[in-house]
Parts: sequence; C-alpha cells; structure tokens
Amino acid sequence: MSETPAPLIFLIAGEHSGDALGAKVIAGLKQATGGHVRIAGIGGAEMAAEGLQSLFPMRELAIMGLLEVIPHIPRVLRRIDQTVKTIEEMRPDAVLTIDAPGFCFRVAKKLKGKGIPLVHLVAPTVWAWKPKRAEKIAKFLDHLLVILPFEPPYFTKHGLDTSYVGHPVVENPAGDGAAFRARHGIPPQETVLAVLPGSRRGEIDRLLPPFGEAVARLAGRHPGLRIALPAVDTLRDQIAETVRVWPVPVTLCDGATEKADLFAAANLALSAAGTAVLELVLAGVPTVAAYKVNPVSYRIARRLVSLKRYTLPNILLDGDIVPELIQEDCTADRLEAALERLLTDAAARSRQVEAGVHLKELLGGNGPAPSRRIAEKLLAIAGEYAKSRN
Repeated sequence: MSETPAPLIFLIAGEHSGDALGAKVIAGLKQATGGHVRIAGIGGAEMAAEGLQSLFPMRELAIMGLLEVIPHIPRVLRRIDQTVKTIEEMRPDAVLTIDAPGFCFRVAKKLKGKGIPLVHLVAPTVWAWKPKRAEKIAKFLDHLLVILPFEPPYFTKHGLDTSYVGHPVVENPAGDGAAFRARHGIPPQETVLAVLPGSRRGEIDRLLPPFGEAVARLAGRHPGLRIALPAVDTLRDQIAETVRVWPVPVTLCDGATEKADLFAAANLALSAAGTAVLELVLAGVPTVAAYKVNPVSYRIARRLVSLKRYTLPNILLDGDIVPELIQEDCTADRLEAALERLLTDAAARSRQVEAGVHLKELLGGNGPAPSRRIAEKLLAIAGEYAKSRN
C-alpha cells in the first residue's frame, strides 16, 4: 500500500513580520505532521531557515505607503501574475497568504474559482478603517485566520469562515540577557536601549534620524547608555551607515535568537509602531512607540482611520500603556522626554510589565501554541480538499 502523499502548502509572506509568522507556521506544520509535509511559496530569511525556497526575493514586496508603492507597481503586478501561474501549475492542497493584503489579496482574487483552498492569516484591520472591506474579502477567501480575539464577528457576519488562533508572538522564546551582554561586552550595570526603527526602507529613512537625535540627547544625561538595534539583512548596510555617526555605542543584531536575547537584556526600547511593540511589551521591556509616513499618505489615512490609539497593547487593553508619538509628535524632543520618563519613573515601567502579563493571557499564551492551531486548521482544510480530488 503506497504512502499518502505529503500535503503541499503554498505560503506567501510579503514583509518581515509575515516572514516571522510564516516561519512559525512552517515549524507548526512539521510538528503536526512529523515532517510529512511539502512547503513552497514566498518568504524571507526566517522562512528560508525552515526550508522554504522562495519563488522570488520577498524584499520586492516590502513596500509601504500610499504614494511610495506607485513606482513599483509594474514589478509587483508581474510578481502577482508569476505567483498565480506557479500556484496553478503546482496545485497545492492549500494556499496560506500572510498579511500584506496589497499583494496577497490580488493573488487570491485571481485564484478564486480555481478549486484551490484560499486561507489568509492576519485579518485586515476593518475595525479601524474600511469596514466594508470585510464583505469584499468574504467573496474571494475560503477561510480567515485571525490573531486578535475580537475580530471574528466582523467577518462571520458576511459568511466568511473565520477562526481565532491566538497571536503567534506569544510563542517568541525567552532570550538570555546575560549572554547578550557578555557577547557584546556590555557590563550588567549599563543601561541597554533597544532601538527598532522598522523593517522597511521608508521606515528607516523617516524614523532613524529623530531616533538618533533623541538617543544623542539621552546619552548626554546617561553616560552608561548602550544602544542595540536589530537589523534585517536587506537594510543592514543602510542602518550601519546611519548609526555610524551616533555619539554612543551601537550594536547591530542579526537573527531571531539575537533579537530574543536583546529583549531579555534591554532596560527599555524605542520602536516603530507595529508588531515589534507588542513583542517588546510581551517580553517585559518598557517601550516608547513612534511612527512617521509621507505627509500626504498620513493626511489621507487620517480621514479613513477611526482609531484613538495606534499600538496593539493600547488597543487591546483600552488604555495609554505605551507612549505613542505619531507623525508630527515624532520629534527628538518628545522621544527623549518619553524615554527619560521610562528611565526615571518606576511606576510607568511596572505598568507596562504588568500589561505584558495580561496581554499574553488575552492572546492565547496559556493554551496550545498559535502556530500549532494554524497548522492543524490548514491541514484540516488541505485534507478536505485532497478528499474532494480523489
């Protein structure tokens, strides 16, 4: 009797955070099947470390902003067509697209009706803007996997099968802070500030200059301050050149393990608003969040977004847990003041640490690993598809 063919899952990640999620999902698929699974798709370094051979470099898709994407449209359209053609030829048992809706949803729309299960991980934030989008995506997706507990009703009311799987960041491993300090020659008594300016070139261009000014001012009052900065490989050279003139030692970090160790070693953090803020708070690192985009993009977005708060810890806990310095508030003066408060106000630090404990429970940290839940749901969908073909 011949062995049942290993299911083929095609994954698509379009940016660094999706790559990190995709790597967890691949690991979950291997664990759930004992390695009896085939993987294809598009991803970055972390998915490659789990064995994915990317169809093309993921960095081609890591573009943000309403105006910034325009020059890249022809190339992205070609990549969409290439991806669709490849999936049609491979006939995977399921396609999992991860976040990056600008690319992923265009691929899904072209594949709708081709008989291949289309699953998307990380819901678009219809609770923040464009609520009618939920009805639109229900027309071309087969299943939606959401990572925030309040999201399913926004989509199930439009007939889209939706599963809450928990947030994969609760699986992030605890790092070794002492090992990080020893590896980089940082004495235990010195203050480590983790700086995370984002994983896209536009974020680096806009955030590193005010971050650098704030760090320089802070270092003037805190002589033992040390900076550590995780840098994705595609932007490492640009980051290294920018921080070379900072008047304080800067350690650049590579890879997930080094990042986890940094989080364990850090006394506080300055981060681009995004998934990294949630990761830091869950790791117990008091954090200041900041963000800037193209001014025109920001004005357009402000007309569409109904949020009072921008970072997930603040949204989920409905409070001002993490200081948010957005757009015109993202200045060296205000960044410095917010960081100074975290350095000198023990109550503010404790509030964030306690918030991290509540968030972990809220996001599924006390049950089965989200990546395992995602893998099992994918395999169930793929199994039903395989039966229908036989």
